[in-house]
Amino acid sequence: MFHALSRRAALTIGALLLLAVPASAADPIRIGLSLSLTGPTAPAGKQVQVGLEIWRDDVNAKGGLLGRPVELVYYDDQANPANAPGIYAKLLSVDKVDLLIGPYSTNVIAAAMPAIMHANRTTIGIFGLGANNAFKYPKYFSMNSQGGSPRNYSGGFFEMAKGLQPKLTRVALVGADVEFSRNAIDGARENAKAMGFEIVYERSYPVGADLLPIARAMQATNPDIVYAATLPPDTVGLIRASSEIQFKPKLYGGAFLGLLITGLKQQLGPLANGLVNNEFYVPAPSLQFTGTKEFLEAYQKRAAGAGVDPLGFTYPPYAYAAGQVLAKAVTETKSLDDDKIAGYIRANTIDTIIGPMAFGADGEWAKPRIIYTQFQNVSGSDIAQFKDMSKQIVVWPPELKTGELIHPYEKAAK
Repeated sequence: MFHALSRRAALTIGALLLLAVPASAADPIRIGLSLSLTGPTAPAGKQVQVGLEIWRDDVNAKGGLLGRPVELVYYDDQANPANAPGIYAKLLSVDKVDLLIGPYSTNVIAAAMPAIMHANRTTIGIFGLGANNAFKYPKYFSMNSQGGSPRNYSGGFFEMAKGLQPKLTRVALVGADVEFSRNAIDGARENAKAMGFEIVYERSYPVGADLLPIARAMQATNPDIVYAATLPPDTVGLIRASSEIQFKPKLYGGAFLGLLITGLKQQLGPLANGLVNNEFYVPAPSLQFTGTKEFLEAYQKRAAGAGVDPLGFTYPPYAYAAGQVLAKAVTETKSLDDDKIAGYIRANTIDTIIGPMAFGADGEWAKPRIIYTQFQNVSGSDIAQFKDMSKQIVVWPPELKTGELIHPYEKAAK
């Protein structure tokens, strides 16, 4: 009798335990990455975070991936590349994440790549400029519209410069001493030389440097053109220093990452006028795709509560698109296998909120999309003037232009 009761009790307890443990199909699919949530690129890293969280929520509202909810597992790399290898080692060996995205930013991606390659995992880097050029890892894909060569990043800028009259000849190159800026300046140097310009000044500086002496040194060489590749804090520093000494080359711009952040546009206000800057996404009529409008509305509703850029035209859409690419590959292959996922991404064009994605050499976009805008008639710091791009005129490429370049720079900077 005791034996029979014990057996029934054991069976009942076993059944309850089975009910208490979720079925494997309901376990979340865990996606790991590192994000720059503090440090010099944190304003962008936090936008990437919100973009991915909106993607996660949208996927889960539709039933998840492979019938399982999606969970993001991320750590703050503090915008310090030295932190990336340890974070990815933890994600892979301790957290045992199912999939990877990221990291964000060229500098951190390049540092994380050896750990990702050693584990033979697939990832989609967010805003890496030529981050895979040295590694040529076949399971890396880039969510960056510049394509396979860092020269693409500045190509449109120098094409514009070449067509201006009176003819411009002298070029100054300046950027932070980090991977992103070095790659951008390398490409700019190649473009300038190939198009017959003379480089009269080139300088890299440590992050946090006093930029007034650098602005003075550039001014002393009397360049017609300045191409800069700056992180957000030094964007403000270089522009303010140039204004202080009334440094006004004929064409001034390049890759000011700070000018992609609404708060810094507001901070600079009219000091931004005349600058020509690379953009990754602008809400122009020709760049509206399925889900674009809805995503930006969802982001802007969350922005205030998350303490991030209120408009989010650049970083969040690319983060969301990275999630879309990964989700499509998982869904179509019905697998979490890195080889199958990488094979699908490499072989197919995938629709996203920033347009159809196809990947070529080194995992870069097969068809680059380069956009340059010029700040015109900015007055004060009112955010409304940045919402509809009426003060940021698309001046390159010709097929996306919304207005004409004002030159020389001094004319627009008034």
